[in-house]
Amino acid sequence: SSTLGQRGERVAARFLRQIGYKIVAQGHRNKFGELDLIALDGRTVVFVEVKTRSSHDAGHPTEAITQEKQQRLTKLALHYLKHHHLLEQPARFDVIALTWPEPTTQPEIQHYLNAFPAVGKGQMHS
Repeated sequence: SSTLGQRGERVAARFLRQIGYKIVAQGHRNKFGELDLIALDGRTVVFVEVKTRSSHDAGHPTEAITQEKQQRLTKLALHYLKHHHLLEQPARFDVIALTWPEPTTQPEIQHYLNAFPAVGKGQMHS
């Protein structure tokens, strides 16, 4: 059986497809870590961090993305863009927050566009 996180990523991917994004990678790993979802919104490369939780008790999902995590995600994203010769493309970070109290119900989905800026070095264009 898949973890809550994996189920969340699948739901997030389906949600993004429904609003017209093209999913190009799921669970992409490189030496800096893992990117949950990478999508194209038109020409913009979107790096999507998916946060799945069963309640709002632990505070807001976007609060879980610390400065340090943002730095790591920026490194991951730049590595991906370089590797795929996409540095000229506009890029941004989105967060999809899923609140999923009961596995049998539909989760509540919140989509934050441009949730945080690229942190640290590098030339991500937004």
